[in-house]
Amino acid sequence: MVGPVVIILVLLLIPVVVMMSGAVASAVLGFVLGRDAETRHEGSELIELND
Repeated sequence: MVGPVVIILVLLLIPVVVMMSGAVASAVLGFVLGRDAETRHEGSELIELND
């Protein structure tokens, strides 16, 4: 009886883990790319317009 319960729990947890890892990866990527854009275009007048 333990086997089916474990299988059901695993099937319910896999999509949640995949979505959360994708959210974390996109947050990290957005932070890194945003910081890279600010350093590459330092001194540009267009950066000031975003505030």
